[in-house]
Amino acid sequence: MYNNILGDVMEVISKTRAVGGSIVATIPKELTRALGIKPNELIKLEVKKIKKSYFGKFKGVGPFTKEDEFDVL
Repeated sequence: MYNNILGDVMEVISKTRAVGGSIVATIPKELTRALGIKPNELIKLEVKKIKKSYFGKFKGVGPFTKEDEFDVL
């Protein structure tokens, strides 16, 4: 799930979720313990969107929706 600690930097992959009008990503407790992060502290985050792996034909593609259909004249 996360890479080894390099000084004060650790990489983690977290899934976002909606809370009110915001999007939240959770920092795992193991990471907060390892880095000594406490509530209400300022931290610096680097955010990168992870691309889905399309290994194999259409792997990772979700089910089709009404918007995916073509309008035929």
